[in-house]
Amino acid sequence: MRVLRAGDYRRMPWKNGGGETVEIAVYPANAGLDDFAWRISMATVASDGPFSSFPGIDRTLSILKGAGMTLVIGDQPPITLTGETPPYPFAADVPTSAMLVDGAITDLNVMTRRNACKHGVIRHVIIGRQTIQTAENSVSMLLCMDMAEITVAGGENWQMAPFDALLCDHMPVELAITAGKSAIVYEIVLMA
Repeated sequence: MRVLRAGDYRRMPWKNGGGETVEIAVYPANAGLDDFAWRISMATVASDGPFSSFPGIDRTLSILKGAGMTLVIGDQPPITLTGETPPYPFAADVPTSAMLVDGAITDLNVMTRRNACKHGVIRHVIIGRQTIQTAENSVSMLLCMDMAEITVAGGENWQMAPFDALLCDHMPVELAITAGKSAIVYEIVLMA
């Protein structure tokens, strides 16, 4: 298990040059945009426009801050994502454009290469204390949006600041998350 602190994340330009992304974690380590198996990042979107295309990639998008945005993905009907809607999965190689609802947003972007692995994203609202069991034979990450404490059953505990993450690599473990009033935590599961 490894704690990833928000201040240590790598910043880099978007693939299409239209903004900046904050890379939380990538596998293999130091992989680029063309050779990752999985990648977890955050981005601030300040204007309407097209998404970068990633051939062979599946992605899930969640709104972390801001009023939200409406996505037009291929010929599907538009879908509006907000901080309250569930994480939304779609193919990253289908032409996609975004229109902001009311000003800039920050999103969470989880991407996996189809021939290498798959993923799932769950948004938890923690009130008081909640237990999460990580899956066997997977990589799990908990991304905290608020101050929280994470404790391993019978073991270590960590104080998590906003945007800090805990990465659990191929170890099933029970984690207790404790929040003062409430906290939003994103659980990301990556499977081969």
